Amino acid sequence: MSDVAEIRPVTNVPLELHHEVEQFLYREAELLDDWLFRDWLALMSDDIRYTMRTTVNAQTRDRRRGVQPPTTWIFNDTRFQLERRIARLETGMAWAEEPPSRTRHLVTNVRVQSTGTPGEFDVRVNYLLYRAQKERDETFYVGRRDDRVRRDANPHGWLVCRREITLDQATLSSHNLSVLF
Repeated sequence: MSDVAEIRPVTNVPLELHHEVEQFLYREAELLDDWLFRDWLALMSDDIRYTMRTTVNAQTRDRRRGVQPPTTWIFNDTRFQLERRIARLETGMAWAEEPPSRTRHLVTNVRVQSTGTPGEFDVRVNYLLYRAQKERDETFYVGRRDDRVRRDANPHGWLVCRREITLDQATLSSHNLSVLF
């Protein structure tokens, strides 16, 4: 994915559908904040691609010529890798989460668009993840998320089948990245 947003015609979805997807995303954030990771993982499809990268700094003149520095990928996970990360957190032996982080996932500016695949929708959101640990460790992760959600027969009605997280930060100051986005 390039750093320049692809300009696509806006395809409005019915207000009821937009609300349904929005509520699904809010519930997903709540599961993460409540450390209900297995319930959260149940909302990820078997073919999930879960990626995160930082923003790339480039001079305006270089961006205009299409010259971009290489993208820095922080993770590029499959469902199996997400399951392994959660299993590690559940052991109580993950030193980076001792004591456990307190998080707030804030999801805003939700835009839902149709795709060419029936039952799948592209969702773009802005987000802020606040993480507090110990007495003085506080970290903010701010950025954009491009998700693809798919209708499903689960109780929430949806699965996330793609998540592309792009942080606004070019450099991370966090001690570790043990939380889920």
